[in-house]
Amino acid sequence: MHEILSLFLSILPGILIIIYIYKKDKYDKEPKHFIFKCVLLGALSTVPAVLCTLSFDSLIWVDNPGNSSDTLVLMVHAFISVALSEELAKFLFLRFYMYPKPEFNEPMDGIVYAVVIGMGFAILENILYVSQLGMSVAFYRMFTAVPAHAAFGVIMGYHVGLAKFHKDKYKSIQLMFKGLLYAAFVHGAYDFFLFSENTLGLAILAFVILIVSIHMSRKLIKLHVDSSPFKKTNFNHDLREK
Repeated sequence: MHEILSLFLSILPGILIIIYIYKKDKYDKEPKHFIFKCVLLGALSTVPAVLCTLSFDSLIWVDNPGNSSDTLVLMVHAFISVALSEELAKFLFLRFYMYPKPEFNEPMDGIVYAVVIGMGFAILENILYVSQLGMSVAFYRMFTAVPAHAAFGVIMGYHVGLAKFHKDKYKSIQLMFKGLLYAAFVHGAYDFFLFSENTLGLAILAFVILIVSIHMSRKLIKLHVDSSPFKKTNFNHDLREK
């Protein structure tokens, strides 16, 4: 019974965020089978992410980064080994699997698919952590790591959504890399402060970054929802312009 409850708590926050973002996509909802595929892709993205993290950490000789006294090593671990590896893994599935799909037909879809991929990643990560460290970790991560992955997904997906429909090819590429780098930077800053557990003030900054990221994410979602070409007022405006 304890194992079942732990599994339920590991999965629940990711599912709730997927439902939330699916409902936010008001005007042209994505096919549910694509949502399910994105969850699987997100879970699969943990494999290259872990391999990259281990490879980078072996280069910088990090055995226990949480207790490292070397600030530079800790920064490389947080920003490169963890954040960039994880966000790049998620980005590759978003860019090369979902991006070309005809169902990706408005900027908001970038946010939807990026967040759902992020939740697939977070759900599997949760299951692994909780199975090793116990149920208390599930409650902690419910309010920290899982919404953090959602916020990183919104930041990335917002820019990828813009890139998909930008007429300038080079500007489109710039927007995609902005999305990846912004998500990795915010993720890295969050992790760096969180890993600085020996300094309470820095650890608190991780939660400040989380709150600001969630607030920013809500604004970015609203921008894409309000500008949806499937919104009736926007659609009528486009018809008048033609």
